[in-house]
Amino acid sequence: MLLGGSIYDVIIVGAGPAGMTSGIYTSRRNLKTLILSKVLGGQVINCPRVENYPGFKAVEGLELMKNFEEQVKGFGVEIIYQGVEEIKEENGKFIVKTMGKEYESKTVILAFGKTPKKLNVPGEKEFQGKGVSYCATCDAYFFKGKIVAVVGGGNAALDAALLLSGIVKKVYLIHRRDKFRGFESMIREVKNRENIEFILDSVVTEILGEDVMKSLNIKNVKTEETKKLDVDGVFIEIGSVVKTDLVKDLVKFDKYNYIVINNNCETFYPSTDNIRPGIFAAGDITNTPFKQIIVASGEGAKAGLQVYNYIHGIKSQVLITDWKKTMK
Repeated sequence: MLLGGSIYDVIIVGAGPAGMTSGIYTSRRNLKTLILSKVLGGQVINCPRVENYPGFKAVEGLELMKNFEEQVKGFGVEIIYQGVEEIKEENGKFIVKTMGKEYESKTVILAFGKTPKKLNVPGEKEFQGKGVSYCATCDAYFFKGKIVAVVGGGNAALDAALLLSGIVKKVYLIHRRDKFRGFESMIREVKNRENIEFILDSVVTEILGEDVMKSLNIKNVKTEETKKLDVDGVFIEIGSVVKTDLVKDLVKFDKYNYIVINNNCETFYPSTDNIRPGIFAAGDITNTPFKQIIVASGEGAKAGLQVYNYIHGIKSQVLITDWKKTMK
């Protein structure tokens, strides 16, 4: 049985910056919009302080997303906090299933983001936002002049170490192997930074502290020797989990499991370069670089506008400005 009244123009899966911004733009185009998500905010709600979102000198991540939510609801968007279990296409429409309920829509915007991989060691959860970070671009400035560690051996970890080396006093780069997996050019650059020290063949076994984290327990995987490393913060850069099962048979993914989109946030049929009508994507779940709040919001706006164009048969090159008047 289909719920939620008449058919929706668009169902947005995800209530992070991309999904919420999509909802603002679709609702301002008088499109009947539903947002479905397990929780509000995605990764942003775990950020104790955001300083790089325009219009806010500093704001708590949860507060920022509550502002998003209030604005979205003000435009009449329906938000239901339930996880999506299945998306399928039937007779040119999309059926989105949650816990025992089904909703029908003309289009879908995928904006459910990604989840950073965890070390799953004692202290990690307790000190998240209190020294433990998963985003150097977001949080590096808070550790200016301090001593930090970066965990990982790929491009993300190398990039974080390089960024931090220009801000902090010292960076320890901890990797479980004796060789890095990133680009050779980045590896060479990291090796040339005087304030980056390698701790190889090693893993973090525990994160210690009181009100904030103070140190790491580290074990050498070859010798099993353990030691304590005093640091003010740790940046965990070991990759992200992109939950693709929901749409693996609907859209195309790249080799890193990100949804492939074009400049208009349109998706493609699996393993082809043919555009997938009716399904759009935005935010961290896509192959768009720079996983930042403002980037996700921008992609969300594009996806919302593209949905309007698609429903009304407008070619992508012809866009209507959104700031002249309120549509509702």
